[in-house]
Amino acid sequence: MLTLIIFIGLLIVLFALGIPVAFAIGLTSVVVLLVTGGFADFPFGLLALRMMHGVNSFSILAVPLFMLAANIMNASGVTDRIFRFANCLVGHLRGGLGHVNVLASMVFAGMSGTAVADAAGLGALEIKAMKEAGYDLGFSTGITGVSSVIGPIIPPSVGMIIYGWLSDVSIGGLFIGAIVPGILMGVALMIQIYFYALRSTGKIPPPAPRVTLQEFIQGSKDGVFALLTPIIIVGGIWGGAFTPTEAGAVASLYAVLLGMLIYKTLHLKQLLQVIRETTEFTGVILLIISFAMVYGWLLTRLQIPAKLAMLTISISSNPTLILFILLGFLTIVGCFMSVLSAITVFTPIMVPMIKQLGIDPLFFGIFMTITLSVGVVTPPFGNVIYVLVRISGLPFEKVVKSFLPFFVAIYLVIILLIFFPGLTTFLPALWLK
Repeated sequence: MLTLIIFIGLLIVLFALGIPVAFAIGLTSVVVLLVTGGFADFPFGLLALRMMHGVNSFSILAVPLFMLAANIMNASGVTDRIFRFANCLVGHLRGGLGHVNVLASMVFAGMSGTAVADAAGLGALEIKAMKEAGYDLGFSTGITGVSSVIGPIIPPSVGMIIYGWLSDVSIGGLFIGAIVPGILMGVALMIQIYFYALRSTGKIPPPAPRVTLQEFIQGSKDGVFALLTPIIIVGGIWGGAFTPTEAGAVASLYAVLLGMLIYKTLHLKQLLQVIRETTEFTGVILLIISFAMVYGWLLTRLQIPAKLAMLTISISSNPTLILFILLGFLTIVGCFMSVLSAITVFTPIMVPMIKQLGIDPLFFGIFMTITLSVGVVTPPFGNVIYVLVRISGLPFEKVVKSFLPFFVAIYLVIILLIFFPGLTTFLPALWLK
């Protein structure tokens, strides 16, 4: 019991004190090793080997590669072309640019893999366009923030790469399984926008006229090369042409060719800057993963996941009820931890537990990623909130308030997945045949 208190309690205390995630996980692991074995028998060599094993993985290489591809796309101005193409498709519907906002996020999610990249890349463009068209600033900010939640869901997803590595679940299967939930979330948000527009005519202008055939052709021409990115990633994995990691390399190379040769908006100096920023981000993520591997090894060694599983089963053996309990727990966790940090910490604890309950770990990885992703737009630590405070000029509390109505659509999709987990598993099942 003491080790369990140290494992969870000390980690929470260190997070609350503002200790960086990697060092909080590492310090917790060291304290547990000292408590269970003493300083004289402290396994320095084993600790180093476990840390090295945590990052010595071909699968983890996909993280910097997809981040590099997304950052290059942002630097190349691809977001403008995506927005114009989305406007040609759905800009004439009631709720106009709200639908464009969601569709553009869905497309960009197929390149970025993170919510912050979506909000930072598309946010300024979307809010500016909606403000100029007469949309209420609160509505514009709210839908921009909440639509960015789709970023970590539609493949590629950095969070799912880390979950797949830690849980030994197929990353390709996770990518393919997340396609339907990501589309469902986008459709749910667009339905909510439509009905919101019906009753909020003062905040949302009338629908714009449908674009002409010439405008549609031009918009498609501008966006077609950018739209090929998610098709290349998912299609290549589905067809067996390359692994998820190789897909990241292909996406990065394609992003460079797109920016430097086709659109000619990316210069060598910008590319070098993007590589430097991606390298810095990767260093942080790999340090977290290396300490997390030690943390996960200790959890297994001390049989803490098994004990938690028995405790959970004593509450209920109904998988659906357990998933609702975990929905509440992960929602709270997402308020205080980033998606990547939470996945790194809780995957080694929860995956053995859900396996004993008969819950498919592939489904759970998608469920976990979606639920934690809501945290990017919840206080106090939601990164997207701070991005949109800067972009919109609205105060913190008004930005948070603007998100609240759209949580309805997101949580309805999550609840739908709980009752019908086959929505996430039927495509991977077809892929594996």
